[in-house]
Amino acid sequence: MSDPTQHPPLPATAAPASVRNLRLAQGVLLLFHTTGFLGMAFSKDPSFYLQFVPLNLLLTAGLLFAFQRDRSPAFWGFCLVVSLVGFFVEVVGVSTGKIFGQYEYGATLGLKWQQTPLIIGLNWLMLTYMTGVLALRLPLPAFLRAVVAALLLVGMDVCLEPVAVRYDFWTWQYDVIPLQNFKGWFLVALILQVYFNRVEFDKRNELVPFVYMLQLLFFFGLSMLL
Repeated sequence: MSDPTQHPPLPATAAPASVRNLRLAQGVLLLFHTTGFLGMAFSKDPSFYLQFVPLNLLLTAGLLFAFQRDRSPAFWGFCLVVSLVGFFVEVVGVSTGKIFGQYEYGATLGLKWQQTPLIIGLNWLMLTYMTGVLALRLPLPAFLRAVVAALLLVGMDVCLEPVAVRYDFWTWQYDVIPLQNFKGWFLVALILQVYFNRVEFDKRNELVPFVYMLQLLFFFGLSMLL
């Protein structure tokens, strides 16, 4: 039986309009991330740029999912489930310290409920979706692809953590990032990736590699400057 999560490779060429739209989206995202990077890294008042972090996340998500070819009920159901799971995992994590360790969110990520930013579920969705799509390129069994995707997600967190602490995304007890955090991220990511592989929708998105690498370089670059 064929794996329903696998799809034929993209055509070697795309319609000119599609290419233009892709280049436009990449240009907009590059502009926003470059501006944010320079402002956060070199401005005397990075708080001005930090107030746009939720907006940048929403813009990135909007452009990313605009290039999702199959926006069927199955796709939207996947988005809803992953967003809710990601959000409530964080709610439990913040209130108990049992999943990621003892931490609390700052003001940078915006409005909160139960001491957890509302937008954090969207962040889990984007990372799960992007790493899942990237892993689909590998000729591996579904579970091994889920493991690779979870590792890609944890790799993003490794780059993100120093930046998050420095710019009040969240803070850790005793200012120490515990190993438990990365174990928790991997476990949650693996569960979500297994779910990603089981949901049937067209999982091709030309913008995914660019967004993942842009965010990885963004956080890695900032962490190198701290």
